[in-house]
Amino acid sequence: APVAGAVADEILDAMQPTGKAYVNDGGDIAVHLPPGETFEAGIVNNPLKPALDAQLRLVESCGIATSGWRGRSQSLGIADAVTIVARNAAEADAAATLVANAVNAEHPAIRRLPARAVKEDSDLGDLPVTVDVGPLPPAVVRAALAAGGRAARALRARGLVRAAYLALQGQA
Repeated sequence: APVAGAVADEILDAMQPTGKAYVNDGGDIAVHLPPGETFEAGIVNNPLKPALDAQLRLVESCGIATSGWRGRSQSLGIADAVTIVARNAAEADAAATLVANAVNAEHPAIRRLPARAVKEDSDLGDLPVTVDVGPLPPAVVRAALAAGGRAARALRARGLVRAAYLALQGQA
């Protein structure tokens, strides 16, 4: 469930902003932009080694969310970061989760555990979630990113995603 994104949307709505405003709920961001205003955001691929890996410039109200195996939530995929821009933060949150799960591969360097073994109260039950991704061959990285790219393009074709950024082991 896109909880953090929905919370950001609700708080921004309650603020009833007239000027530029944003609400950041742990990286899920609801943005309000009046005509002519812009908002710039940075993307960090690895929260354990924060560095500005990419930037985006928004020109209209929207939502931004990032998901990946290193994030606060559990992931079925291996993406370091999938950042989505959508109509609102809840939709961006849901789409980032779906696309991050699609960035996936099978390889001995990928370690997964049942979700409950990682977090006792996980709503994912016994689904295998990613707990570590060691160095992968470039072809595996490309294939995993391509799978995620197909998922992002499908969501974009349905009008659910405005933009997507996918990163895995130095490739984006």
